[in-house]
Amino acid sequence: MSAETLEPGHGHSPAAWTAVIIMLVAVTIGTIAFFFTVVWLVWASFVLLVIGAIVGWILSRSGYGVGGSKVAASGH
Repeated sequence: MSAETLEPGHGHSPAAWTAVIIMLVAVTIGTIAFFFTVVWLVWASFVLLVIGAIVGWILSRSGYGVGGSKVAASGH
């Protein structure tokens, strides 16, 4: 095994956490709606899933991504 000391920091940012939380809510709602055959809500949850990805991208471009200008550097 190699002793890699540099951590890429994937997902350790407000942008990533916000996107993942929105998308997890969307998948949860979509799964429940699919189970109860509420077709319009399944599609609405899909739209929310896409919105979550877009919000994450916008936040990342705004400086809230990994290594962004608005994110405090962590000491780990």
